[in-house]
Amino acid sequence: MNRRSFLAATVTAAALTNFVAAAPAALDQTCYELRVYYAAEGKLDALHSRFRDHTCTLFTKHGMTNVGYWVPLENPDRKLYYILSYPSRDARDKSWEAFLKDEDWKKAAAESEKNGKLVSKIESTFLHTTDFSPVIKPEKHGPTTVYELRTYTASPGNLTNLLDRFRKHTVELFTKHKMTNFGYWTMDEKQTDADKTLVYLLIHDSKAACEASFKSFREDPVWIAAKEASEKAGGGSLTVKDGVKSVLMSPTDYSPAR
Repeated sequence: MNRRSFLAATVTAAALTNFVAAAPAALDQTCYELRVYYAAEGKLDALHSRFRDHTCTLFTKHGMTNVGYWVPLENPDRKLYYILSYPSRDARDKSWEAFLKDEDWKKAAAESEKNGKLVSKIESTFLHTTDFSPVIKPEKHGPTTVYELRTYTASPGNLTNLLDRFRKHTVELFTKHKMTNFGYWTMDEKQTDADKTLVYLLIHDSKAACEASFKSFREDPVWIAAKEASEKAGGGSLTVKDGVKSVLMSPTDYSPAR
């Protein structure tokens, strides 16, 4: 083998090694599930008690990871938001099947619902972390900590551009302006609107801190330039009209992330 052939083979081998090393991250099958429960009137405290005393422990027993539990700061609909994670979507289905058959769960559910159902409605969304999401780490923060759930609906064909803007600019700028990036997700591809939805969670020291951080963020010349450039490339706004939804939430006392 001559020198040129040897060098070409060496470069090819190195590139192949790098590709193989990167493969596990690309093949991550971890499934996150965002669940929203609407408590029946007068039943939110009882629902919290059931999660605190029974449900969270039983989730762990059946291979589910409790990530966090929150209620909106303004909560007229008596909502409870929570996130679970599983090794895969298939593992999720098997865990829930086992959970629902568990005699301890059946007993806890029956006892808690002697005077009526605790939940009137359930919403579920399956998610996968983006390549720019930090590692999801449920941790304890200060007593005034506020979590912000933000959901973006991208304009037609612009989800990729939106994700690229977060990847290259937004996430770093959030940190610059004293916001903590908790996690970023896109929807499982089998779900409605998966091709245009970004979901993420930020952590703020307080509601006032949230407002101050976003004010300084939006006035940052770096953000203004990045927004203008991305919208020029995308042919306009990267989100639809009213396509940014925000829910400020307080963690429950039994939430791992709080």
